[in-house]
Amino acid sequence: MIRFILGRLVKAVFILLAILVFNFLLIHAAPGDPAAVMAGEAGAADEKFLADLRARFGLDQPLYIQLWTYLKGAIQMDLGFSYRQQMPVAELIASRLPATLLLTGVAFVLSLVLGVIAGVAASARQGSWGDTVISTLALLFYATPLFWVALMASLVFSVWLGWLPGFGYQTIGAGYTGFAHVMDVAKHLVLPASTLGLFFMAIYMRMTRASMLEVSRLDFVKTARAKGLKRSVIQRRHILRNALLPVITLAGLQAGQIFGGAILTETVFAWPGIGRLMFEAINQRDYAVILGVFYISGAMVLLFNLITDVIYVIVDPRIRLTG
Repeated sequence: MIRFILGRLVKAVFILLAILVFNFLLIHAAPGDPAAVMAGEAGAADEKFLADLRARFGLDQPLYIQLWTYLKGAIQMDLGFSYRQQMPVAELIASRLPATLLLTGVAFVLSLVLGVIAGVAASARQGSWGDTVISTLALLFYATPLFWVALMASLVFSVWLGWLPGFGYQTIGAGYTGFAHVMDVAKHLVLPASTLGLFFMAIYMRMTRASMLEVSRLDFVKTARAKGLKRSVIQRRHILRNALLPVITLAGLQAGQIFGGAILTETVFAWPGIGRLMFEAINQRDYAVILGVFYISGAMVLLFNLITDVIYVIVDPRIRLTG
């Protein structure tokens, strides 16, 4: 196991370097001049001022020199300086990352647990009205655009009913501490986490249902039924454990993609995470922040993939790990 993890970590380093190079070239190929944006915000757009800005932030250097400077800094966790926020990118991301990890972590766990439970319930009642209702709701959640769900959830539960806060991370100016602060953050977390989790819950539900039905037709399940084992035991020990393998694979992939959904969710609910930071940086042509968020997101995806492989062995010891 240790050799496998070390081997995967070495591969992850090279993959991350390739991601950094690709993102750097992609961002610089996009139209737009950061110096022009800065000059416009400063109210000055003469050529001398633009040249001074490009020299100050290294934008006047050849592309390969900018790339080499960026890679050297990224290896040392020096992600550059945000001209818009006037602070180092690493500090800026570090201040926003906990909020995103909280949101995506809660949404991921919520969607996975509820999706598996709904999938098991639907497969146990195949063809019944309960199966039809669960499958229809899953299809509805899957097909509905995330931003529309977020807007409707904010409108209904915050504006119309007034049950939950519609934006922000905590109540501004409340000064809560201790348990009161935790509960305040939890109330603000309900709408964005639920909205973000609905789409992925639908995916896990459909995958669990299909996998459960497929495994239930295998020979070892028929043998367990012939031995007279209880239906609950067969469902839990024999069907569910084997049916979870494709769900775990999908969850490992979706754990990285959930960051993409967080951009829309954080923007709609004004959640102060790196998703909203990314959205603001794109509008402001803040290349350093964009590349920094790509860097952290890529590292998180690689980490999630490694964790998925390790969980695979825990769920099914028959799987052999190779570096």
